[in-house]
Amino acid sequence: MLSTTVRRLERDGLISRSVEPAVPPRVEYALTERGRSLHGVLADPVAWAEANLDEIRRGREEYDARVRSRAEQ
Repeated sequence: MLSTTVRRLERDGLISRSVEPAVPPRVEYALTERGRSLHGVLADPVAWAEANLDEIRRGREEYDARVRSRAEQ
């Protein structure tokens, strides 16, 4: 799954991949300029998630309790 995601990111031009001939082979990944341009786009959702994390966790706990309660009936 991870390797598929990394290949897709490389295909989309968001990361670059370089292989150094060694034993075992050494592979290095880096963000491209296009990948770095996502920083601003992703910063707002990350800040929102961090600001709302306690409420998100509380909502998950309440949901899980309701699901468990229904399963026990």
